[in-house]
Amino acid sequence: MQQDDLLPRDVPVRLIDEDGTAVEDTQYQMPDADHLLAAYRGLVEGRRINDQANALVRQGRLAVYPSSHGQEACQIGASLVLGEHDWLFPTYRDSVAVIARGVTPADAMVLLKGDWHSGYDPAEHRVAPQATPLATQLLHAVGFAYAAKRRGEDTVVMAMCGDGSTSEGDFHEALNFAAVFHVPVVFFIQNNEFAISVPLSRQTAAPSLAHKAIGYGMPGQRVDGNDVAAVLAVLGDAVERARSGGGPALIEAHTYRMQAHTNADDDTRYRERDEVQAWVARDPLARLRALLRAQGVLDDAAEEQLAAGAEEIAAAMRVALNTDSTLDPEDLFRFVTADRSPQLEEQWQLLRGEIDRTALAESGGTR
Repeated sequence: MQQDDLLPRDVPVRLIDEDGTAVEDTQYQMPDADHLLAAYRGLVEGRRINDQANALVRQGRLAVYPSSHGQEACQIGASLVLGEHDWLFPTYRDSVAVIARGVTPADAMVLLKGDWHSGYDPAEHRVAPQATPLATQLLHAVGFAYAAKRRGEDTVVMAMCGDGSTSEGDFHEALNFAAVFHVPVVFFIQNNEFAISVPLSRQTAAPSLAHKAIGYGMPGQRVDGNDVAAVLAVLGDAVERARSGGGPALIEAHTYRMQAHTNADDDTRYRERDEVQAWVARDPLARLRALLRAQGVLDDAAEEQLAAGAEEIAAAMRVALNTDSTLDPEDLFRFVTADRSPQLEEQWQLLRGEIDRTALAESGGTR
């Protein structure tokens, strides 16, 4: 592969302008109407999931929620381009992508409620557990893709991360291994401009994050992350390239985190309101809605139906998360290893003693 084949474009790929007008591209084709309608459904549902989760945080039903409001095009695009046997390795901010792969919203929120590390079976949905440490899932994704290749399986792995992850050593190790061993993995960076409060300019001096790909010998590409049509086209191309034996690729989506890092973050301390407002006009939902309306494939009746479906999802979230969990403290030790070690057993006995003494004191008894 020639050097020029590895370099990303100077301007991110775009197929829908900010006003909803289709843009011609010589390399990437606009997805057909059925795919765009499926993507729009995902965007509507994803936005409602984000809004409902934020409300549940304020009600004390979720401990924390890293919103992907404004980044739904990346979330839905990453999910829709994957095939039946492909796998998604998400970050903590990718709940919408996880749900779009078939995980119920209630199960996807278990981690963020604080009950379990994961509330779903990864093998059933082909979705790895969401990871809160930065970039650790990239190494897992590469290892999984390498194993699938060794077994001769038709599997492509989508490894998601944020711009902050590119400053971690795991990011570089994962890309280097993937390129050297030519594994079927697509690294998908959602560059939303901030790693919590650290701006992109303090993380890299490269022309773009996608330019890092050439250093590992894999192609890089940039895409407008608020244009779901372009995300589908660029990610879809990378997935099919990996599936056909072309090896890994690095895709950088230029998007923006419209809300705070989490509910524990005050984003007014490090960015101006005018900066946030400037991205409102680039909303992925509004852009695709305008295009579909202009093409005559989306009308008021369809919009009402999609909104009703999204509301059903939100209602199911409320019901599930308004139910108090019944937790067994011994589960902290029960599932660490197949056979509990003497050290774990000793720790469990210490905790059980504390629990018993607390219960006795609360009941007014003495020992």
